[in-house]
Amino acid sequence: MLKKLSLISIACLACASTTAIAAPKNIIYMIGDGMGPAYLAAYRYYMDNPDTKVVESTVFDELWVGNASTYPDDDTVVTDSAAAATALSSTHKTYNGAIAVDHDHKSLTTMMEIAKAKGMQTGVVVTAQINHATPAGFLAHDPSRNNYNQIADDYIDNKVDGRIVADLMLGGGTSYFIREDRNLVEEFKQAGYQYTDSWTELKALNKLPVLGLFAPKGFVSALDNPEPLPLKQMTEKALELLSPAEKGFVVMIEGSQIDWCGHANDIACAMAEMHDFAEAIKVAKAYVDTHPDTLLVITADHETGGLSLGANGNYSWKRDVVQKVKHTGDYIAGQLLALKDDKVFYQAWLGLTGLELNADEQQLLSKARTEGQKALAVAVKQRIDHYSSTGWTSSGHTAADVPVLAYGADKQQFAGFQDNTDIAAKLIKFIQQK
Repeated sequence: MLKKLSLISIACLACASTTAIAAPKNIIYMIGDGMGPAYLAAYRYYMDNPDTKVVESTVFDELWVGNASTYPDDDTVVTDSAAAATALSSTHKTYNGAIAVDHDHKSLTTMMEIAKAKGMQTGVVVTAQINHATPAGFLAHDPSRNNYNQIADDYIDNKVDGRIVADLMLGGGTSYFIREDRNLVEEFKQAGYQYTDSWTELKALNKLPVLGLFAPKGFVSALDNPEPLPLKQMTEKALELLSPAEKGFVVMIEGSQIDWCGHANDIACAMAEMHDFAEAIKVAKAYVDTHPDTLLVITADHETGGLSLGANGNYSWKRDVVQKVKHTGDYIAGQLLALKDDKVFYQAWLGLTGLELNADEQQLLSKARTEGQKALAVAVKQRIDHYSSTGWTSSGHTAADVPVLAYGADKQQFAGFQDNTDIAAKLIKFIQQK
């Protein structure tokens, strides 16, 4: 186990590598939840131009500089998102389920709180509910990630020098912020925040502070969402609003649902989320190009699903199969469930997946249909996995090391192998130099 670190010792973790280097003014911290190395490889092949012999690199490949370990402060080795977020935000290892608290439930100071104390602007942008584990690990303190209402309350009750920690919050979560017992949206409005739950209104926002909630909980999956590239859209607006910050800003941007697709073992879902995350990274990279005093760091909190490209002994991974799938397995199952006529059922299947099935496979799907949507969704994803040679070892997290990407000021500080706490230590060191 890694010993807990005092706030006083945080600076020492990175002092050797950051001494005499001017701190970047702005920090863009992007987290692909569940995004292990295989996801980056899958996205590379998924996006490859079939008209060229060479496999083109992606924005992930261009920025990849190292790897990081992710273990929590217990004997499990496999972290959850709460413990990982705490490590990535505060330098402290903790137990699975903890939101920026230690084993004694004492609050651990996060980089967002340190940045706020320094007079910097702060924000979080996610496609989950904004009080989900990862953003909560930057803005709140709670013994359990499952205490969604209490965590939402902490977003306005937890203050630094009398100020709310985040100046900008974009994501989902209206069901937690507008409740019978407490209307947090109204409280944020009274505190001077602009509020919107409309994508059209988001585009018109022109100043901080801002609270934007665009779904009752997490967003609809990117593959099913009628709103194109929601993370990219929010990233563009966040950087636009944060850019004028006189003392700089720190923003955490999460591709939240890469993880949810991994839990569901849904490769088409995962690639759609990776694409939205990649497009958001391109927005951040372009911002760094025009603001060279900005540092962009990208990593994952853990790997989800034990994804493999190639399965069952097949030396092949067929991205073309994945590209033809138009929706998530759950959505496809929902569409097929009500179709009783086998011919109509199969034609709908073809339209949604582009996969031709033999008679036995069609019968398998028909049988799954009688067992309900969950069973049908599993059968749908199994056929897609079979024909694409996609493998999964788990419906949960794994202990695989995760990629670390960096761009801009001081990117070399994140090269090579490190622990997730080291990433936080280096970023906090930069913030403390303000």
